Amino acid sequence: MPIRLLINEVAKSVDLSEWEKETLENTGNIRWLSIMHFSSVDFVRAGFLIKKKGVWTITPEGEEALKLGAEPMRDLASERYHKWYHTKEENVEPKSVKTHEEDSDSTKENIIELETLEERAANGIREFLKNKNPYEFQDLVAALLKAMGYYIQSVAPRGKDGGIDIVAYVDPLGAQTPRIKVQVKHKPDTVTGASDVRALLGVLKAGDIALFVTSGSYSADARHAASSGDKFIRLIDGDEFIDMWQEYYDKMSDDDKNMLPLKRIAFLGNNE
Repeated sequence: MPIRLLINEVAKSVDLSEWEKETLENTGNIRWLSIMHFSSVDFVRAGFLIKKKGVWTITPEGEEALKLGAEPMRDLASERYHKWYHTKEENVEPKSVKTHEEDSDSTKENIIELETLEERAANGIREFLKNKNPYEFQDLVAALLKAMGYYIQSVAPRGKDGGIDIVAYVDPLGAQTPRIKVQVKHKPDTVTGASDVRALLGVLKAGDIALFVTSGSYSADARHAASSGDKFIRLIDGDEFIDMWQEYYDKMSDDDKNMLPLKRIAFLGNNE
């Protein structure tokens, strides 16, 4: 779940005290949000939670840990975090218990700060993409394919397209197979279902493969429909599209970059 939605769900589901809802003077953050972010570091290091660009995903191990109950799960996550931290610090000069705890807290704060910056960056890109119209998103998909080394034979004009928005080839003349037929849906708040995937599969001919790109997401049934047939179809959702745009950004022309411009900033990180 995106963190912005998760925050709303927690606020609705948990009976927060006035103390928890107070604003912290030193940071300006809401206390319960700070506690949630701070605690979440333990769950990530324990392998119970994955965070990626503003989306938090529980792992199978996290689902098993939930069965322990809230406090035992929290204690286990804390134990695993400290084990990770001790391993990270084992070659560092020994410190007092107080200094060690302060450094541990400082490490968590640095992790949270970097995660927050990544979340803001990802949300900014999503909002920019959301404000594009369907034809602009279609052009973005074509630009990405060009950057990946494919040759664009056609991009559907405004109006009905018969289900195919882009046709791309693996060689300049289109003499080699496979031919890539692409359907693009710009519906950032919509979950695409299996019927749309099957409809795209139905227009494929010999030598064709399909690419379905949405700015939203896919249902589990849609992903099953894509993987269970005898024709090849690749599904790309909004988050993966953004990842791929970032990956191939440097290979794009200046005009294509300007459709969704990025600014790269380097932060001091670690190898964890």
